[in-house]
Amino acid sequence: MKKETVLVIGSCGQLGTELVEALRGIYGNDNVIASDIRKEDSEVFETGPFELLDILNVDRWKEILQKYKPTQVYHLAALLSATAEQQPEFAWKLNMQGLFHVLDAAKEPGTSIGRVYWPSSIAAFGPNTPRFETPQYGPMDPTTVYGISKYAGELYIQYYYNRYGVDTRSLRYPGLIGHKSDPGGGTTDYAVAIYHDALKEKHHTCFLKEGTILPMLYMPDALKATLEVMHAPSENIKMRMSYNLAGMSFAPEEIANSIKKHIPDFNISYSPDYRQAIADTWPAVIDDSLAHEHWGWKPDYDLNQMTESMLGNISRKLGIK
Repeated sequence: MKKETVLVIGSCGQLGTELVEALRGIYGNDNVIASDIRKEDSEVFETGPFELLDILNVDRWKEILQKYKPTQVYHLAALLSATAEQQPEFAWKLNMQGLFHVLDAAKEPGTSIGRVYWPSSIAAFGPNTPRFETPQYGPMDPTTVYGISKYAGELYIQYYYNRYGVDTRSLRYPGLIGHKSDPGGGTTDYAVAIYHDALKEKHHTCFLKEGTILPMLYMPDALKATLEVMHAPSENIKMRMSYNLAGMSFAPEEIANSIKKHIPDFNISYSPDYRQAIADTWPAVIDDSLAHEHWGWKPDYDLNQMTESMLGNISRKLGIK
């Protein structure tokens, strides 16, 4: 069996932190290299190798490639939806140029890189995409810099697969909910903050309005899907843009009601901000039947199971009984 060396770019974010831990459990601590533009307080430094990497710095990128010769690259570094709207030019540069640096390295003759994982997002959809049972193929008219960069990235990873044979794999993540890192400025991040606020304040002011249904995925399911699509035989990956992926769909009042089963005096109020306009262009319920069909995707968690797990894990983290 070939030895695998895995490089995770953007390993200190919400997904990266947990993905590094999962990958080290599979491949061994020393064979999974975590990297990020800054060294933040994270478990990824304690359990295995870590490298400072600005993916826009080509010389540093080549240095990392030469040092570790990774066989798999998970390229997660990006500026997220709400944050990207504040810095549109830099967001486009980071999200696209960073991807090109990874793809160009993977197409070089004799490259060590066998597979590239790059995440897309429901932000790649837009106002003319059907909101319910959003299809794998359909209108794609994103209205944010983040979404535009994700849609462009999907086309490019498909292009590099068709033109150069780069084994690219991708998922269109819905909102990701996890307990190991703090909310990161995304439009769906209220669904992480609400659990923290429920335990600390017993109140949450939501930046989306009541009735805003969005698709979400609990982090253990996101990790499961990511690893499954990367470990699936190449012939099973018949979608080289990005697979639709779904777990559950709910509005803020539904997650609040789920929390009330555990914290009866919890309450929620609504103060929509600029993120509401972004959420209004995104799907509500995703059709991910191709992921089920091609590589056997099936989520493990529903809303109430996730709530129980999130409240338990965050309360332990905060020392709340």
